[in-house]
Parts: sequence; structure tokens; C-alpha cells
Amino acid sequence: MKSILSNIKIQVNEKIYVKDPETSTLGKKIIQESIVLIDEIGFEVFTFKKLGERINSNESSIYRYFESKHKLLVYLSSWYWGWMEYRLVFSTSNIVDPMEKLKRAITMVTEKIEDDSSTLHINESILNKIIIAEFTKTFLTKEVDEENREGFFLVYKRVINRIIEIIQEVNPEYGYAKSLASSIVEGSLHQHFLKDHLKTITNCNENNSPTQFYIDLSQKTLSK
Repeated sequence: MKSILSNIKIQVNEKIYVKDPETSTLGKKIIQESIVLIDEIGFEVFTFKKLGERINSNESSIYRYFESKHKLLVYLSSWYWGWMEYRLVFSTSNIVDPMEKLKRAITMVTEKIEDDSSTLHINESILNKIIIAEFTKTFLTKEVDEENREGFFLVYKRVINRIIEIIQEVNPEYGYAKSLASSIVEGSLHQHFLKDHLKTITNCNENNSPTQFYIDLSQKTLSK
């Protein structure tokens, strides 16, 4: 899979950025170091000024790529879900049994992420930590409806829709496929967060992963 992904460019909605960061060394450096810095200090206190100091570049140079730190976070999340979609497609292709296919899909979107060496300027393991902690900030805004119309969340919804289709293969009579699929994707992020920070209100831990929980939940739900 890594060799295939290394030859694929993750497509991000061009309305999210001013200039495609993948087209220049500076743009890639902005992406690479913004991931590390957001993970280190959190999105709330992250600024383009701090990022500029980190990469030894003027703050204004970052604005040539992104008009705001919100758009940068939307870009990072869009790239992540695009990367996740490719992994999901490859992991479930040629799987005949619908339940086995669903297990593979759930594993892809809920497991702990390791860095993919085929993308040198993006550390997916750290990016996954940002998605767990910060992803809801991309759409819990007053502009969510407008940004949704602009297609900012299209790739995220594509990931969920792929899981919806698999759920419907498993049990065509189940009436809540959309809710279950979105709960798996979004809920797994929340369970990872709870596992790391609010341990007393989740059963997920080092021995019981969010992946195990959502596979168990799906099997029992869809077998009724």
C-alpha cells in the first residue's frame, strides 16, 4: 500500500488554500512544521507568527498559502481524510464477505495511526493526534453551512459514505446506517481522546481499543 500511496497526490479542495502548499518547498515546510507545532502547543495558541518563527520565514509568506489558521486546520483535516479514504479503499478491495469488509473498514478509521514513510513532509501519526484533539474545530463554527456548500468537508463525508455502503451490504434492512457510520468515525476520535485524557468515562484503554469497541458494537447491532 505504501508504494501505491507514494505515487498518489491527495487532492484537497482548492478553495481551502490561496496557493497549493504541495507545489513548493516552503509550502511543504509550512505543512510539516504546522503539524508539529499544533501538536506541541495546541490549536488555540497556534499562530502564523509562531509558525513563521519556527520555519525562519516571514508571517506574511504563510498568508500567501492560507488566509487563516482555520483554513490551515481545514486543509490538514481534508488531507488526512483523503489519505484515510485511499487506505480504506485499498484495505477493503477484493473482500467478498460484507462483515469482514466492515471490520477492515472500521479498523482503518479507528486504529492508532503510524507514520507513513511514503509522505516525507507529513507525519500521519502526529496528524492523527491533531485530528483526535482538534477536528471538531473545523466545523463547529458559524461558517459551517457555507463551508459545507463550498465542499470543505466533502472528503470526510466520502469516507463515511463508503462505510454506509458496507453497512448496507451487511444488513440492508438496518435503518440507521448513516448514523452508525458517522458514529463510528466521529465516535472513535472521541474514544481515543477519552482514553488519553478522561480515562474514567471510557472502557477503552491499552487492552481494549476503540477499534475493538466499534467492531463489537457493529456486529451486535447489525445481527439483530
